[in-house]
Amino acid sequence: MIANEVSKLLLQINAVTFRFDPPFTYTTGLKSPIYLDNRIVMSYPKVREKIVDFYIQKIKKKIKLKNVDWIAGTATAAIPHASFIASELKLPMVYVRPTTKSYGKGNQVEGYIKKNSNVLIVEDHISTASSITETARALRAEGGVVKYCIATTTYETPMSKDNVKKSKLKLIALTTGKNIVETALRQKYITVDQKKIVDDWLADPKGWGKRHGFV
Repeated sequence: MIANEVSKLLLQINAVTFRFDPPFTYTTGLKSPIYLDNRIVMSYPKVREKIVDFYIQKIKKKIKLKNVDWIAGTATAAIPHASFIASELKLPMVYVRPTTKSYGKGNQVEGYIKKNSNVLIVEDHISTASSITETARALRAEGGVVKYCIATTTYETPMSKDNVKKSKLKLIALTTGKNIVETALRQKYITVDQKKIVDDWLADPKGWGKRHGFV
């Protein structure tokens, strides 16, 4: 099962970190007992090769190659993943900045997209899905047809599900936060009590900090 294998690989290379007291603080100010850094995948060639292969399997099975003309990575974390996938599939690629540049041509989409091409968004991790919402908007403004996004991981938060739906995207992820936590318990990275704490965060990330006395 791809989800289990990816979870094991991410735990193995410490792309997943748990910290309970104090928890992590995200750039948004959100408190969290779990932190995912899928960028580290690019530093482990054997793991990288396996994960890229899983991406290709998912694309072929869930999306179909005939429905993918272009690959688009979200800047900056997903650019390596998108590059590996585009290279493997021998497809053209672009990457999308969070906002337009304040200099030069003022691009937000870097690279060239042929109008009416089917563009697959590649994201490393989905937390709120706000980045892919903006990525989809920018790609469509350039004439791309955007229906799918594929990611290494997703927390499946209510906000992310809502944003994906509003963006009229179908999200395909290699694994989920729930699967990672279950795998971490089986592999003895965390205890049963610690798993309950992380499960509580996954159910309600915004309210978790207050409930646990960190806000």
